[in-house]
Amino acid sequence: MHDEKSGLYTRGGAQVPLQGVEVSGELLGGHARVRVSQRYRNTERVPVEAVYVFPLPSEATLTAFSLTCAGRRVQAVIQERDKAFQTYDDAVTAGHGAALLDQERPNVFTAQVGNLLPDEETLVEVEFLQAIQVEEGCVRWALPTLVAPRYIPGTPSGDRTTHGHAGPTDRVPDADRITPPVGDARYGLTLDLLVALGREVVVESPSHAIALGREPGGLRVRLARPHVALDRDLVLSIRGADLDVPFTPLVTHRRGEEPGTFALTVVPDLLGLAHAGKRQEVVFVVDVSGSMGGDSLPQAQGALRLCLRHLREGDRFNVIAFSNTFTLFAPEPVVFTQQTLERADRWVAALHANGGTELLEPLRAATRAMPDGVVVLLTDGQVGNESEILQAVLAERRTARMYSFGIGTNVSDVLLKDLARQTGGAVEFIHPGERIDDKVVAQFSRALAPRVTDVEVRFEGVEAQELAPAEPPPLVDGTPWSLMGRYATPGTGRVVLKGRTGAETFSLTIPVTFPATGERPAVEKLWAAERIRSWQGAALVGRRAESLQTRIVQLALAHGLVTPHTSFVVVEERTGERRASGQPQTRVIPVSAPAGWAMFGASAAEKEMVETALAPKRRGGPMVSAGAPPPPPAPAPASAPAKAKGSLLGGMFKKSAAPMPPPAPPGAAAPAPALEQTKNARSRRESSVDRVKDEAFEAEVAEGGMGASGVDLLGQQLASGLWAGQGVGPEPVRQARGTALALLELLRQGITSTHALHGAQVKKAVEALLALVPTLGGASEVAELALGVAWLVSSGPRTRGRITQAAQPLAGLPSRLENEDTLRQHVEGLATR
Repeated sequence: MHDEKSGLYTRGGAQVPLQGVEVSGELLGGHARVRVSQRYRNTERVPVEAVYVFPLPSEATLTAFSLTCAGRRVQAVIQERDKAFQTYDDAVTAGHGAALLDQERPNVFTAQVGNLLPDEETLVEVEFLQAIQVEEGCVRWALPTLVAPRYIPGTPSGDRTTHGHAGPTDRVPDADRITPPVGDARYGLTLDLLVALGREVVVESPSHAIALGREPGGLRVRLARPHVALDRDLVLSIRGADLDVPFTPLVTHRRGEEPGTFALTVVPDLLGLAHAGKRQEVVFVVDVSGSMGGDSLPQAQGALRLCLRHLREGDRFNVIAFSNTFTLFAPEPVVFTQQTLERADRWVAALHANGGTELLEPLRAATRAMPDGVVVLLTDGQVGNESEILQAVLAERRTARMYSFGIGTNVSDVLLKDLARQTGGAVEFIHPGERIDDKVVAQFSRALAPRVTDVEVRFEGVEAQELAPAEPPPLVDGTPWSLMGRYATPGTGRVVLKGRTGAETFSLTIPVTFPATGERPAVEKLWAAERIRSWQGAALVGRRAESLQTRIVQLALAHGLVTPHTSFVVVEERTGERRASGQPQTRVIPVSAPAGWAMFGASAAEKEMVETALAPKRRGGPMVSAGAPPPPPAPAPASAPAKAKGSLLGGMFKKSAAPMPPPAPPGAAAPAPALEQTKNARSRRESSVDRVKDEAFEAEVAEGGMGASGVDLLGQQLASGLWAGQGVGPEPVRQARGTALALLELLRQGITSTHALHGAQVKKAVEALLALVPTLGGASEVAELALGVAWLVSSGPRTRGRITQAAQPLAGLPSRLENEDTLRQHVEGLATR
């Protein structure tokens, strides 16, 4: 700490020249155009070089890089990576100003700014395009703000090439390029973004307090306070009555006689394909590493409980908890029953956070156990060996799909997106301030939604080439599906999509027109970037790999794109006194500790524990407690532990006692006391940057749930979807009565099958009642109560049609189904008997 000094300093006491980061731009109909400006000022007496490792969205397409100094703005050029560095190094050595932008990972970049002169301000600007899509009437835009510490596995290997905290290892050879030092980062973030979607919208942020201003061109979004800490993703949610309208299904760009470029977007409606699917096989993989010790682990535990309650009896499942080692809930996947649900609840509730993020072996074990099932990953971790993990999962799977929850402020988003893309799954990112349970419901509905696989694309009447992605992804009900490509000749025709859904064939025809002219230049760069991403995923070796790299470089140079093989470089030629002599001193910019990571405290002992937790562990191989018995039973949770301040799950499960922690897996160290103290009573350092604390957010989240009685009811739902029996009579009659009364109480609280959070559990109960009613014999009043309530909490013609059919043998009930008010009065009367 250097509180007695002014300005920002490195650990060694040298001043840091970065003064702040400014984000500006526009969110338009189909894409975002964003500029990230880094403002530097050298307050030392000698020239310095600043090195800053920072993130951008992994799907961003970088389009420009510039340097502004002494009133002059100079645009960068794109060059092959080695040549760009040589250009930069030669300019700095010669005393000129220069800046270099390298891509380390799809979402990690390094800016080097050389020969910053004393008392002179320099502005470095990065511009990028980002495709945005609408899902369920909402646009979501997120900008990462720091490269978080990550777990680096492997043994030291190779020489350092830059100034990262970790050194290269045999499994992460570029570790030193992706691990910036964590320090007292006092530079802050400002925002100035125009949302221009062509209609009235509501803009909210779960991550930051924002200020809104209406303008003729749209809605201006700024942070409520400037210069907030760069310690979490900046997230905006934009919604309106019908946000899909401004998005045209086909966007094109063409000038003169040059080839045109198109982007086709389809939101498939596959509801008609829905049918009773086969039994699911699901394995849940949950991160219990040290970084989960803040809010993240309680959120993950709550999410997992919700996931379990969306399974159906007869499905098979398992749970894997991992840190440095991993532990299995059961040696083999078990059938989902009431007994296994209660056992899993106790096992999950007893998890605690400790250790590093060794993700490779647990994911490999999960995919091996269910090569044709669904793997659900819940993690907040940053890992360095993304490529190794991805290849291992792909090697073990047959048709398994990966669905991931990225929890917290900083996760390995590139890995999670690649896993989703290459397995046909999906990923959800859950940021502080967002309801995790909403995301869980959306994720599981997506996992089980109707889908079309083996998609083939055929163009009729028009010709298209160089499609991206090269292999069309599956069509998933209600999820935007995109395809980009080139066309040489204008014309009108149609695109035919064919595939399979289960044993049935599927076909969809979309009319298209490729115009002679089109003025959407962003489409061309987005296509080139997607084409390069497809090539980078190709598994080629030898000369074919070298040839593909050459193609990537050629396309990147032609369209001015930064890739792992190309970089932006800019040189400001100087003369006279502004031309430096000698080599500048290097200043590495520290980054903030991620918000919510309990591992980061102020004491030296805690910092040492952070490094220990993130460092690779020496061992002969992965340690696994396979088939180990569950932890000691805790009170059976219809609920999770009470939330700590800031958790999003408080109130979901309110009555359980805090469980005892499970014994540490064999070979794993017990939690360090100081780390546990940091977890339970976090003390955040104060800095000169204002940490915005918007109490209105917390109040809104707290009010987002329903009353305690509703939570209790949902927590008591059995694995079958029913509730425990009430009254007298045979068990089926008692269960039908108990379930009908529970649904009636939920109905009184406004919770039906359309409820955004709990609708899936209501649907599960309705399905269970429909299966139970034929077994009720002569208990006609109970059957009327059950079917009447099922009708009232259901929506949609298919479900209500099945209820109407089941009601035919009951005299008087079919006619009451035609009048909802009459039916409600009848049901309320039956409930009191």
